[in-house]
Amino acid sequence: MTSAALEILGLGLGILGWVGVILACGLPMWQVSAFIDVNIVVAQTIWEGLWMNCVVQSTGQMQCKVYDSILALKPEVQAGRALTVIVALLGLVALMVTVVGAQCTNCIRPGKMKSRIVIAGGAIYILCGVLVLIPLCWFANIVISDFYDPTVPPSQKREMGAALYIGWAATALLLFGGCLICCCSCSQRDETSFPVKYSAPRRPTSNGEYDKKNYV
Repeated sequence: MTSAALEILGLGLGILGWVGVILACGLPMWQVSAFIDVNIVVAQTIWEGLWMNCVVQSTGQMQCKVYDSILALKPEVQAGRALTVIVALLGLVALMVTVVGAQCTNCIRPGKMKSRIVIAGGAIYILCGVLVLIPLCWFANIVISDFYDPTVPPSQKREMGAALYIGWAATALLLFGGCLICCCSCSQRDETSFPVKYSAPRRPTSNGEYDKKNYV
């Protein structure tokens, strides 16, 4: 029962991480304007994401524009788009695979195959966490490098946006949830892997001896 509860917990964490990746993918706040030097007081803030960039005025008005050309985008943006979309699709596959093989469902009879299916679902969640970590760290490295680069004008310096932090939190949930699912399934598999032998109760025969056919 404890193993099943931990398995459900891991599945819940994986779903939360999957939703977080989708949210981070759609948000335009992967990098935002840095308020330094002469840019401490500005009339607008620039948000840049994977699919669009937005300009937020000091009055609260916001204007967003979708990128016109895919091929004209920077390599990190193209990689971020591809990997986050792949992770979103893989997260759906991991959800279906894990639900099919979970201990709380009856889609497949309990046994080694059921445990292997759950382990496969947990492994896909772990793969999702690793894949989404690539564009997040890539973006963060570029933002930090440009921020401390003296050749970059202050008006073009950026800071890490909220989408990166949401993505890192989602990565942690995916990795922890996937590991929890795999560990619980492996422990459940070990518990059921030992053969169980039953023996009939020994009954004495009419001559006072035990019948040999009662031995197993």
